[in-house]
Amino acid sequence: MILKNSRRKVVVLTIALAMSCIPMIMAQNVPSPEDVYGFKVGADYKLADYTQIEDYLSKLDDASNRVKKVEIGTTVLGRKMYILFISSEQNLTQLDKWKDISTKLARVQVTEDEALKLSEEGKAIVWVDGGMHSTELAHGQMTSELAYTLATSETTEMKKIRENVITILMPVMNPDGLDIVVDWYRKNMGTAYETSRPPILYHYYMGHDNNRDWFMNTMPETYNVTKILYNEWYPQIVYNHHQSSPSWTKISLPPYADPVNPKIHPAITAAVSEVGSAMTKRFSLENMPGAIADNFYTMFWNGGGRTVPYYHNMIGILTETGHTTPTPRFYDPEKLPKTVAGDTPTDGTDIMYPDPWKGGESHFRDAVEYMLTATWATLDLAADRKSNYLHNIYKMGASAIEKSKTEGPYAYVIGKDQWDAFESVNLVNVLLKGGIEIEKATKSFEANDKKYEAGSYVIYTGQAFRPYLMDLLEKQNYPTRFQYPGGPPDTPYDLAGWTLPFQMGVAVDKIAAPMEITTEKVAEVAKYYEGEVKGKASFGYALSANTNASVIATNKILKAGGTAYKTKAAFKSGKTNIPAGSYIVSGGSVSIDALASEYGLEVTGLSSEPKIEMTKIHTPKVGLYKSWVSNMDEGWTRFIMDEYAFETDTLHDKDIQTADLSKYDVLILPSQRVKSLLHGNSTLEMPEKFTGGLGLEGSVALSNYVKNGGTLMAFDEASNYVIEQFGLPIKDATAGTDNKQFFIPGSLIKTGFDTTHPLAFGMQDTVAVSFNKSRAFEIEKQEKKGEGGTEDIKDAPVPEIEVIANYAEKDLLMSGWAMGEKKYIAKKPAMVKAKYGKGAVVLFAFRPQFRAQPRGTYKLIFNTIYEGASD
Repeated sequence: MILKNSRRKVVVLTIALAMSCIPMIMAQNVPSPEDVYGFKVGADYKLADYTQIEDYLSKLDDASNRVKKVEIGTTVLGRKMYILFISSEQNLTQLDKWKDISTKLARVQVTEDEALKLSEEGKAIVWVDGGMHSTELAHGQMTSELAYTLATSETTEMKKIRENVITILMPVMNPDGLDIVVDWYRKNMGTAYETSRPPILYHYYMGHDNNRDWFMNTMPETYNVTKILYNEWYPQIVYNHHQSSPSWTKISLPPYADPVNPKIHPAITAAVSEVGSAMTKRFSLENMPGAIADNFYTMFWNGGGRTVPYYHNMIGILTETGHTTPTPRFYDPEKLPKTVAGDTPTDGTDIMYPDPWKGGESHFRDAVEYMLTATWATLDLAADRKSNYLHNIYKMGASAIEKSKTEGPYAYVIGKDQWDAFESVNLVNVLLKGGIEIEKATKSFEANDKKYEAGSYVIYTGQAFRPYLMDLLEKQNYPTRFQYPGGPPDTPYDLAGWTLPFQMGVAVDKIAAPMEITTEKVAEVAKYYEGEVKGKASFGYALSANTNASVIATNKILKAGGTAYKTKAAFKSGKTNIPAGSYIVSGGSVSIDALASEYGLEVTGLSSEPKIEMTKIHTPKVGLYKSWVSNMDEGWTRFIMDEYAFETDTLHDKDIQTADLSKYDVLILPSQRVKSLLHGNSTLEMPEKFTGGLGLEGSVALSNYVKNGGTLMAFDEASNYVIEQFGLPIKDATAGTDNKQFFIPGSLIKTGFDTTHPLAFGMQDTVAVSFNKSRAFEIEKQEKKGEGGTEDIKDAPVPEIEVIANYAEKDLLMSGWAMGEKKYIAKKPAMVKAKYGKGAVVLFAFRPQFRAQPRGTYKLIFNTIYEGASD
């Protein structure tokens, strides 16, 4: 009997030992990144490209039942994008359950009692990403090791995290850019340019602005992620890794700097600081000095990877880690500055920098270690407080819904009757992409003494993501802040104003009190209004100048072999008013009915040729200057040219200097500093092939191009280059001002347009323009004063300069922050056309295409192109 029991104990013990060994055996069978890459993540001079990372992710997914790899879409250039779900084996078999719980809580789809129960039952959802800004190299490498450790480690902490957290890991958010930068580094390793950055944008269109696209979602990379965050999984924490720590520090983390946007729930502000505190504590306990907080990054702007979550009641976290390159560095401890990041002391007396880094050797692996440690702190906190975080997102959503009742408005309406119905639907889709719930009226209704047709969009503010809705639709009032009393303004992080209806030229009305409206919920995408082709078309079809959609249709018809005209005056066809600047198209292999249906165009058939002046236009040929100084404004311009089907050639310095420019109807200079345009990169910064700018040869070539009849367009800073090089009698009215006198940091400014001018056809007479430390023009006049007196002399020839737009006389600030605007830019020209030889230059004092946001000013670009393409 004793023997029998002993044998049973041995069997039980043997089974227990075997079971305890299973995790160890599993870990041994799961390949590490080093096994696949052939080097340790973060090793000096070593980088994995995206093909290697894809290979590793597949091997990890195959080997571990704690990892699930999911493809979420493709990039602009066609590379696949993936996320990894990492949790316990059991949790991964119930992903739909955890997703459902997260959705119900974030969207406030249950009662308070049910929410409490689900908060206890559910798992914390934490998003972690890397590899967005591709020249910040460590995070795109680090995520492979993070995934491996989280899936295989058997420490108590990792087991706890796997049990309580569903980690959604995005290993590389910008695969195209990763390969561009890795290839550049490898090619230049061992040269003077080893740590230089590529001379091209590392996102095909946006470059560094891929962290500025998070409410517009113009790019597939952004939207692929946005779908997961705000329409499917609703994580309570969104952790966005970056690399721009202040000099002589190791990592910048929360709490962030003032100000905070009052639309953000205050519990989010506290929770962000809570995560930062957990990180700081962990760094200190693990003897990892150099963590600094309250540094530059604020919680006001809406539009970044970690800021948009705030408006969705999610805890957005940004850390900026030092040492972006695999090349080692040495910081001489004898040269440790007394302060860093402006005025933060390095003696340990500052509460936001209590454990300073004293210098010494710095390696790429250090950045990896700091990123991993910060992530473990975040995941550990989420595991400990998972029920709290789940319930909090519910409570904040419920609070938002309650505010709609106590503060209003009840709803917003985007009526069917719009200046540009195409852009009104685009605005609806921007909101839908960001998780806003939108209804469509199925019957006409009346509100505020205004009638709305069936098909108008109704957005009730009583929804969990009310802060996001209100922030995008309402005016921003950025607080006036100075670095110190009497000092310069405290520059906002990114923009101060971005109100979308203003930028897109869409009328959005408020309904203050509850009322009955018969509606149906809009699905994932709002379709353009049903287009219509009416009337006989013996001569052709008229497309309104008011809508940007007419430009796409016209270009497609021209490319298909059709004919197009642009009208110079308004006229009537039957009972239909056709505004000046409209397009008359005919022929070609493209169906006008199909175009009307695709873009919601109201097309009027013309039975005979209108008895007004018209200009025949051919398929425009656009030359777009692209400096070897990578320029995001060029990328955004190229994106818009592609979106609107313009035939566009990229022209580098040598092309401008030596090519036959006469084949181009229009040349465009995106916004870029004068010095940068003229001189480009130096041989101290870049291999010789990518050095130099337009120089004297380029300036002469551009001058001759315009003198011989060409049209040159210049945006914002580039306008100063044209003025200087062409000797135009125009000057920048803001030149020489300092920011104590004049300061407009990314705001929307009221501007009036001469809508009778062909370059402003289709524009509304008053529009918000995107002013980003931009300028205003002043047309120079003949000086008749000498030695204090006035001379009675003949008038010099008046410069042939046409003013298309002026900044408003008063109430200039529509959204954001402005100082000195009335003194320095009020009533001054914002857009001019100057005759130069047989051609013309068109100068913008602002950027009419800034980040593909100000759709209300696109037509200024299109009209200029078509004028250049007139026969």
